[in-house]
Amino acid sequence: CPDIVADIATWIVDEPPATLGDGGVIRPGADPELDRIANLATDARAAIARMEAELREETQIPSLKIRHSGQTGYYIELTRAQAARAPASWVRRQTVANAERYVTPALKDLEEEVRGAEEKRASLELARVTSLRARVAAEVRRIQKVARGCAELDALAAFAENAVRRRWVRPALDERPVLQVMAGRHPVVEATLPAGERFVPNDLRLDEQGRLVILTGPNMAGKSTLMRQVALTVLLAQAGSFVPATAATIGLCDRIAVRVGASDDLSRGQSTFMVEMSETAQILGSATARSLVLFDEIGRGTSTWDGLAIAWSVAEDLHDRVRCRGVFATHYHELAVLAETNPHVKNLHVAVSERGEYIVFLRTLREGAANGSYGIQCARIAGMPPQVVQRARQLLVQLERRRPKPPTNQMMLFGGLEGAGESQTNVPSASASSPIAPPLSVGPAGPDRVREALRDLDVDSLSPREAHTALYRLRDLLAGDDRA
Repeated sequence: CPDIVADIATWIVDEPPATLGDGGVIRPGADPELDRIANLATDARAAIARMEAELREETQIPSLKIRHSGQTGYYIELTRAQAARAPASWVRRQTVANAERYVTPALKDLEEEVRGAEEKRASLELARVTSLRARVAAEVRRIQKVARGCAELDALAAFAENAVRRRWVRPALDERPVLQVMAGRHPVVEATLPAGERFVPNDLRLDEQGRLVILTGPNMAGKSTLMRQVALTVLLAQAGSFVPATAATIGLCDRIAVRVGASDDLSRGQSTFMVEMSETAQILGSATARSLVLFDEIGRGTSTWDGLAIAWSVAEDLHDRVRCRGVFATHYHELAVLAETNPHVKNLHVAVSERGEYIVFLRTLREGAANGSYGIQCARIAGMPPQVVQRARQLLVQLERRRPKPPTNQMMLFGGLEGAGESQTNVPSASASSPIAPPLSVGPAGPDRVREALRDLDVDSLSPREAHTALYRLRDLLAGDDRA
């Protein structure tokens, strides 16, 4: 748009004032008539300054000032102490707290000249600017086309600069539902690391052999970072950018659906858990087989068994119905069993190194499920008081002895999660090899054998279902004794 640029440069000063009413918008020399009126206004202001100097000399009053008010115009101001020295020809206009204000015929004439010049200048400037605006507005389509081109060049230049400076690579885009990233990195975290620190890269592959990853690992190990870097890698690739990896094959996605973090919407009466469930429902309702779905800690806002049941069901729905590529980060390690019964699920975990009571986060992705969440160690690292950490360790030991065992594949064969940990009318008999309940050492019927069976029972380690099975067997023993 060279003609538009030249027109603007001809008429508008390089640094125009904040508002048009301040004047000085039009470049000097662009309009001879405007220059003439502007010079008249400037000369008039200079004439005011000369008159002020002359009156001081004439009256021998150094504090005399000629001021201007929007309501009264120009006036001569004297202090109360000097008011007696005012010439008789001056006309008193106003009395204020500590001064008297006067006007003279010469000052009135000069005021009219100044006021007229300023008004003419403002009016003429407005007319010139309005005319220029109309000419520019007539070319708005051409300007917008140039703006879009500049924006595209700006984005591509930013992509290119990042690719060179940060060692990104060109991804291969694919129509197949795959996602393979070699030595992937988080573009933002890597760029903000302190000097000397290096981002630990990781490989990730999602395809028909494992399109849904159950990701486990301790707090602070890097699960959320990994999920976000996967989302950003796909987004960058489909936007036309190189990606932070050594190699990448990106199967095109119709959407990236992400459920991470914890937030509430109190103004609408929604708790953190309700927001989580609403967003999860929205994702499950809109995701397709071409989507990339990332879930972080589904089900954490309710009771353990409720949360596990919801997380398990959501993961199954992603696998069985939606059939999308996804990463499901969770502290419910029980979900690792899904990889044994679902052909397109695989387990990955973020590794840590244990050194006594201390852990080192390795930030490395490995096959299989994590051994634990290391929540108490993370609490210690966060600065939790030592007495609280020590008490938490004691309580953890007691709770792990008492808590019921999680659902297993064997339980899934008896109806999935439905009824897990609850009393069942038809409880299958547990053989010596069954993982549902430990075998009871019972012999011939008799009260002594029942007592021995009870003595051998580890009550603290039984799940509700295992206890229920054991109770049925004890009842059968007693029934046999009655018949005898």
